[in-house]
Amino acid sequence: LMFHDNSWAGRVVLREGEEGAGSGHDRPGACEVRMEGGPLRCWVVAGTPARVLQGWTALTGAPALPPSWALGPQHARWGFGSGEEVRRVVDGYRQRGLPLSVLHLDIDHYDGHRVFTVDGERFPDLPALAKELREDGVRLVSIVDPAVKAEPGDAVFDGGVAVGERGAFVRDARGRVVVGEVWPGASVYPDFTDPLVRDWWGSLYEERLAQGFSGVWHDMNEPVSFAAFGDPSLPRSARHVLEGAGGDHREAHNVYALAMARAGYEGLLRFRPEERPFLFSRSGWAGMQRYGGTWSGDVSTGWPGLRASLSLVVGLGLCGVPYSGPDVGGFDGFPSPELYLRWFQLGAYLPLFRTHAAIDAGRREPWEFGPEVLEHARAALVERERLRPYFVTLSQVARMTGAPYVRPMWWGAPGDRALRECEDAFLLGDALLVAPVLEPGTRRRAVRLPRGRWYDTATGRAYEGPGRVLVDAPLSRVPVLARAGAVIPVRGADGEPELEVWAPAPGCTGGGLVVRDPGDGWAEADVERYVTRWEGDHVVVERDGAEGGVDCPVRVRGVRGRD
Repeated sequence: LMFHDNSWAGRVVLREGEEGAGSGHDRPGACEVRMEGGPLRCWVVAGTPARVLQGWTALTGAPALPPSWALGPQHARWGFGSGEEVRRVVDGYRQRGLPLSVLHLDIDHYDGHRVFTVDGERFPDLPALAKELREDGVRLVSIVDPAVKAEPGDAVFDGGVAVGERGAFVRDARGRVVVGEVWPGASVYPDFTDPLVRDWWGSLYEERLAQGFSGVWHDMNEPVSFAAFGDPSLPRSARHVLEGAGGDHREAHNVYALAMARAGYEGLLRFRPEERPFLFSRSGWAGMQRYGGTWSGDVSTGWPGLRASLSLVVGLGLCGVPYSGPDVGGFDGFPSPELYLRWFQLGAYLPLFRTHAAIDAGRREPWEFGPEVLEHARAALVERERLRPYFVTLSQVARMTGAPYVRPMWWGAPGDRALRECEDAFLLGDALLVAPVLEPGTRRRAVRLPRGRWYDTATGRAYEGPGRVLVDAPLSRVPVLARAGAVIPVRGADGEPELEVWAPAPGCTGGGLVVRDPGDGWAEADVERYVTRWEGDHVVVERDGAEGGVDCPVRVRGVRGRD
């Protein structure tokens, strides 16, 4: 991994080597970097993918650990419209027996699209609504945009004007406050590269918590200013504090969202120090993982958008941002029932599993696509909840090592060219291989397997890798294969922890890590290591270093595939 430590605008040109396109040790090429300013510092981290991500984490910071509820199913929409509409959607999930952990409110819950406000007519008692949903197991998460309505009398604007000697907002080279156009109309922009401004902005999150929100998502933080032509952001000549060094927007643009995320994270932590903050952001820079995750932004509705969603999450994981996901179903337009379902099935295996849509797009609730889609979506939701303990483990592993939840197929064999060319499947941790359906009409698909034995989790059939196999992909599910010998923490039928163990291949052993959910505070989690092996005709599961053995039910699968 090579990191060009320079936030200025620039250009990178990758030239293909003579032996083929792409990257890898057997594909030499050239990289040309041209920056508009600043020093050109490069950091090179070499080694296996796991060692590279561990080194990257040491360099830029460990990923923030999301609260366990943020690993469950989430639902969002620009255009819920009212508190009653929110209740109707949540009731729709509950009445149909569909799991739901989080519901997000977009800019339409603001008063005139002004940040840190609530439309009191449409949401007359938001704290009571949040409390009601919380008692039903659903958290509320709020959008937060950086743009502040440029209007004296607006509480946030007036507060920003009073920060320090020059106020909180970005100014031009002549010292005038820069005014852009965003959702509230004429707007100004906090300079998050100023520690004083970050401290002030972080204090505003107390209002979000008082309204009953459990977390935030940062949007429009590139930052955006609507423009008929040209760059839809701040002028390049706009001035920033840049931690005291001073500079213009060419240098600050790429780190603007990172600094905003820091302000939000530290603000949430200040007012709820006993809880891990939940924050994810549309934009960021190296190190953004310290404050939370990200999502796709407004991904286009269509099969290409579905495929791009997978590439995005894999790529972000390799860049050190393990918690991410797309707008399931696409942000705009009206997905077909098949497209929606296949996107939903993919989302169920991604870290951030959230449906979302624009105000003029079709609905994204599973029951809006007919009874068949509803039942298949229910199965995906139930499986996500069953795997919640595994996602908790993956989040802890990401925190400790930098290893992403979602990994490319070549993660364990970077020299395997066939695996490097496989972009339509992924590894979920060490134990699972997920092969989503990314094309319409597919009911059977090819899967490239890494070395070793793999079990189809739906049928129990064993396959030997490396190689390419054909597996069923009915509308009801996507192919998921488990690595032989894997130990996967799951939620049992009674809701209690259980270990799902896949039999090792003959003559082999296996194992895995399990990290129990320590709650949403800062308690250190214990890492449990398990080993699996054959003993006669039985699979034995042992906890490394534990005298009492395994303290939860164990379900062994794949035994019939021993031979």
